[in-house]
Amino acid sequence: MIISLPIEDRPRSYAFYQAALGLTPVGEPDEDGIPEPLQFALADDVTMMLIPTEGFGWVLGDQPAAPYGQSECILTVTVDSEAAVDDRTAKAIAAGAVQVTAPVRKPWAYLATFTDPDGHLWMVTTTD
Repeated sequence: MIISLPIEDRPRSYAFYQAALGLTPVGEPDEDGIPEPLQFALADDVTMMLIPTEGFGWVLGDQPAAPYGQSECILTVTVDSEAAVDDRTAKAIAAGAVQVTAPVRKPWAYLATFTDPDGHLWMVTTTD
């Protein structure tokens, strides 16, 4: 399975996902040192591919992509503890994420949300 997201800046996204979420890039580096296509391993047989916006449009055809600041999905990272939610959120903010909701206890879990540099919504949550 490949989850594809549009991005504006390959080097920025390449650095962000490593620093913010600790993701591992997949593939051989291109001339700029960044794998082409830019992909990160999420789980066994699951990768996230980051596609420059103009290339993303080639796949969409007449179907519009969500404008910056509008979320069609929430990408979720599950961690083991409240401290891990706090740590992962702090790393994401330091790497350039924009905090949407500060870490908070909800009836179903402890969580925080932020957007990556391209406006995609991420949630870090505990497993409870």
